[in-house]
Amino acid sequence: MKRLLLISVLRVAGAVALVYLGDYLLLRFRLPNHRPQFGSVMVQRAWVIPQKDNKQEYSFDPPAPVTCVNSIFPHFGDRPCWYLQRHTRQVVNTGN
Repeated sequence: MKRLLLISVLRVAGAVALVYLGDYLLLRFRLPNHRPQFGSVMVQRAWVIPQKDNKQEYSFDPPAPVTCVNSIFPHFGDRPCWYLQRHTRQVVNTGN
């Protein structure tokens, strides 16, 4: 039973690794040629700043374009465009 579980886990991990590698190679070598590698999404950030009296102050940045990659997974230090399009408001916690 343990061996069957181990084999199943290894197969799933191998399949995920192959999909990630294929996603990277398609992005790296610009395949297909008509698809741009990078995109841009307007994102608004809100900064949460803790105060000494255990309250929080909020500071809002104006919406700004954020570079993203047109792929399934994050690559080259950028998030995927499909993810950023669904998360256009980001909260950054500057405290603990």
